[in-house]
Amino acid sequence: EELIRQISGLNQGKYLYEEEQEAAPTDLCIGAACYPEKHQEALNLGTDIAYLKRKVDEGADYLVTQMFFDNQRYFDFVERCRKEGITVPIIPGLKPLTNLRHVAFIPKTFHIDLPDDYARELLKCTTDAAVKDLGIEWTAQQAKELQARGVPSLHFYTMGRSEAVKAIAAQLY
Repeated sequence: EELIRQISGLNQGKYLYEEEQEAAPTDLCIGAACYPEKHQEALNLGTDIAYLKRKVDEGADYLVTQMFFDNQRYFDFVERCRKEGITVPIIPGLKPLTNLRHVAFIPKTFHIDLPDDYARELLKCTTDAAVKDLGIEWTAQQAKELQARGVPSLHFYTMGRSEAVKAIAAQLY
């Protein structure tokens, strides 16, 4: 929130130090993170959205969600944000699972749930290749549904590996 406030100030020509007050305004776009399943430190989703509203009120131009695997969570989150007066674009963040390690690591580390049907299929996977194929299929279907519902854009988390996202993009465009 403080960083957003500072950048908004820079865009208005307001700098931190008085001797720099005469400087020209910047023209920076401000993006912020948001969490459809709530931030791990938030008391609940309602308090998390209230905090998010403050970030937008301070000057965030758009939001990018934490990765999620259940599109309904995204749709419900956007609806709640809109009811709270958050009108900036909310870009869904998607992450194809690509190896067995992701199956345990991602939900635990990022405090997100995997939908039951996806989890059941992942539990059948015995190789990284099987997880990757399923991850590409699942994420491509997510992306297609999100696009059909008119999301402003898609953001893909690659974690330094773009091969799966390239395969998904080939199905979308």
